[in-house]
Amino acid sequence: MQSIRSVLRESIEQLGLVEHLTVAYILVSLACAALCGLIIYFVYKLFYRGAVYSENFALLIVLTTVVTAFIVITIGSNLVLSLGMVGALSIVRFRSAVKDPLDVGFLFFGIAVGITSGAGLYPFAIIATVAISLLYIIFTLIGRGKRTFVIVVKYADSAEEEVQKAVGEAKGKLRGKAKYKGENELTVDIKYAKSSATVLDKLLAIEGVKEATMVEYVGE
Repeated sequence: MQSIRSVLRESIEQLGLVEHLTVAYILVSLACAALCGLIIYFVYKLFYRGAVYSENFALLIVLTTVVTAFIVITIGSNLVLSLGMVGALSIVRFRSAVKDPLDVGFLFFGIAVGITSGAGLYPFAIIATVAISLLYIIFTLIGRGKRTFVIVVKYADSAEEEVQKAVGEAKGKLRGKAKYKGENELTVDIKYAKSSATVLDKLLAIEGVKEATMVEYVGE
């Protein structure tokens, strides 16, 4: 009487799910994943838009790409082993908070490239990596024309009209307003190009404005 394991193995072989891997296939798949991962790494590093760049996260993208390719190669070679690996990966929990949603996109970018490389779709992996990278670079260069700033203005009641006029001319978006005894605090979001006049200087020139602070907002 055949054991359950042998019966399952024969069934898998009949379905064609067992793939005899070669060293060349493994090396080419991992090399393709590493190459695409390096492209993503340099794109992330050179065109990073956040406040604090993390070299460790950039390296994590490369490692994620290669490790994902390794997992896909393993899963594709043996169905039984793939079931065990899926169960093992399901217990993994990541506690680190990702501040920038764009970082999550780069992680998914690396995972997708790792999957295609591990599946042996090398041309697709390389073409998709270059195309998505160019798309990201184009949008980054376009977005650098205008930047978003958060301006906090503290002023007396007498300067209310002038402050509102200056904010309106700059097309500022109200974020919050607080009122104290004879004093106001206004918080607005303003987008303007580098060549535009500084809104902060206009606000500080208004009589009754006691303090004005401008901080660039990067989405974190």
